[in-house]
Amino acid sequence: MGETTRVTDKGQTTIPKDLRERYGIEPGDEVEWIGTEDGLAVKKRSRLGGYGSFADGVDESDRERLVDKLESDLYESRRTEWSVE
Repeated sequence: MGETTRVTDKGQTTIPKDLRERYGIEPGDEVEWIGTEDGLAVKKRSRLGGYGSFADGVDESDRERLVDKLESDLYESRRTEWSVE
């Protein structure tokens, strides 16, 4: 059976700890709310969602490393570009 949480006035709810741990949901992760014929489904979004189809065919662990590398490179380029000498 499922678990029950309450929705706040701001429309927020808490994902139960055991479900966060089971599905690897961490702070900052995005979840997708999907309307179905039976109600709602919640799905953890891939961190590669915005990177397009160039990552098709790459397994999940390689995708995570790829995203980490892309984000690190982007951060470093922005830091270097905006640093004051």
